[in-house]
Amino acid sequence: MMEPMSIPVLDAIIAHKREEVAALKAVTSFGELEAMVAQQEPPRNFFAAVRPGTPHATRVIAEVKRKSPSAGWIRPEYEDVSFAPEGIAAQYFEAGAAAVSCLTDRRFFGGDISYIARIKDRVPLPVLRKDFIVDPWQLWESRANGADAVLLIAECLREGELIDLLILAQQLGLTALVEVHEMDSLLRVRPHVGFPHPGYFLLGINNRDLSNMKVDVGHTLRLADLVEDRSVLVSESGIRTFADLVRLREAGVQIVLVGEHLMRAEHPGLALKELLTPEKA
Repeated sequence: MMEPMSIPVLDAIIAHKREEVAALKAVTSFGELEAMVAQQEPPRNFFAAVRPGTPHATRVIAEVKRKSPSAGWIRPEYEDVSFAPEGIAAQYFEAGAAAVSCLTDRRFFGGDISYIARIKDRVPLPVLRKDFIVDPWQLWESRANGADAVLLIAECLREGELIDLLILAQQLGLTALVEVHEMDSLLRVRPHVGFPHPGYFLLGINNRDLSNMKVDVGHTLRLADLVEDRSVLVSESGIRTFADLVRLREAGVQIVLVGEHLMRAEHPGLALKELLTPEKA
């Protein structure tokens, strides 16, 4: 059984995340989370929302992201406590986003799990919780706070851990976006694509090389050849132009997750509209 590979940046984040989850568990019991989940409305169908309807369309998961370890605060105003994730999500909805991705990690990305409910109160789109999931407790926490989908990073999880989380996510009605960075990780995950139910599984390819932070959309194009069902593929990071969407569609990839490019714009919704508009010759 292959182990997840070691990447220094990711290793540091995961070490902190395990400490953070242990502290949260001491404050909120499993029983309390279970009661909170019972009071939630059923999840919005993230998987159905992002599946393309035609071969000439791209579905965009637009991301709310304040900062990152490599870029710092993406715009100066995002550092302000008045940051309103729901306002950005509303721009995305009006611009044609299929779903919203929301960073909830505080230390490294300036997020907060409360952002999920704020976004869902404002827009009808399903919301992905983007964080570093290392414990089943976090899946219950995600659903208790209104998440409709969760990110599971293959490089953070052993194979057995990933399988257990996929089963629990499906039981909670959460779509799982399983993300890989490296070919070795893809080969490790590939036998589990569609597990435990094909309607709850998406496979993300992150175009950012975490060893040097360089981004290359061609990374998705290279790894796509190793995936039989490309309809579940999501290309993540580095997508900036309509031409990028066309290149990906030609390779059978019709779902993209776009964050930093949109969040760097003064008006993220306008940036999304421009991304989805064919370029003039």
